[in-house]
Amino acid sequence: MTELNGLDLTRNLIAFDTISPPGNEADCARYIAGILEQAGFRIAWHDWQPNRPNLIATLPATEAVERDAIVYSGHLDTVPLGQAEWSEDPFAGAIRDGRMYGRGTSDMKSGVAACVMAGLALAQEPVRRAEVKLIFSAGEETGCEGVLALASQPELLGTCEALIVAEPTDNRPFVGHKGALWLSLVHHGVTAHGSMPERGRNAIFAACRSIETLRGFDFRIDSHAVMGGASLNIGTMSAGMNVNSVPDLACVGVDIRSTVGQSNALIKEQLASLLGEDVEIETLADMDHVYTEPENPWMQGVFGVVEDVFGQRPEIGTATYFTDASVLKPAMGNPATLVMGPGAMAMAHQTDEYFDVAMMEPCVEVFTRLGRHHIAG
Repeated sequence: MTELNGLDLTRNLIAFDTISPPGNEADCARYIAGILEQAGFRIAWHDWQPNRPNLIATLPATEAVERDAIVYSGHLDTVPLGQAEWSEDPFAGAIRDGRMYGRGTSDMKSGVAACVMAGLALAQEPVRRAEVKLIFSAGEETGCEGVLALASQPELLGTCEALIVAEPTDNRPFVGHKGALWLSLVHHGVTAHGSMPERGRNAIFAACRSIETLRGFDFRIDSHAVMGGASLNIGTMSAGMNVNSVPDLACVGVDIRSTVGQSNALIKEQLASLLGEDVEIETLADMDHVYTEPENPWMQGVFGVVEDVFGQRPEIGTATYFTDASVLKPAMGNPATLVMGPGAMAMAHQTDEYFDVAMMEPCVEVFTRLGRHHIAG
């Protein structure tokens, strides 16, 4: 284990097929747990679903605790490979032209590896006045399902003072991310024979009216200076059983990304008022936005470490995607939260997913320095 480096660990993690569904994160989680336990971490498990555990690894303080824990977090599940053929084995972690290829290289097994490597470095520190905690979840890609279940077990989570989520950011230190509200708009009609449509009520027409109504939807909120504005996308539509019948059910999938100053609950109320009572609105996923003011002292410390490692002051930014921080931040006492990882944002979920191997060591260095500063007291 002493010879393990971030790239080797990333490759080893990629070898575990954790595509969700079905996920099957257990073997990958047990592999990580073995490494951390050998380094002195206490291991706890939360069995969310069969073969889909959440792993909580805690490195205890060596001295009287002077501050709350620092937490590193990542998810072990990945998205499906897609229909297109890959040019590289998606589970081999081959390196070509400075890039490691494989499903999860960017999203987010390279980030998980960076967290583990920082944890191993911090385990060598002779004095620790705060706990270091690593949380690796199952089921993030399907709406943070794993940590949503874990949040019901506060004795496993505890609280923390700082939270680092190693999602792909190209090593940019993000101060948060947008929220996500996924909805299904359900429209009911009356079926009839396709040759007598006047005897029915076509649910597709009702769905099309809803779609047109939502075109250019006004969220009635100004764009945030850092996070930007909210967005709405119509992602799916399903209706009809056969071409020669009037469809009596049509469902429209809506993906909304919310920003600072909004609540998902209020957005849903706005949509309900606009669409009318004939449209049923079902919530598929509901994750709040995450934001830490850039002026926050801990975040200023992050910027200082990043500047020292990379040689320039980073630009302040946020991610458009959601992360487990939507659940972990409120569940763990609303700590200052950093979203940063070595993965390439543009390669998440892509065919021939890769990350630039040169991103690994600087990320591990940033994570390790942040941990050292924190546990020094």
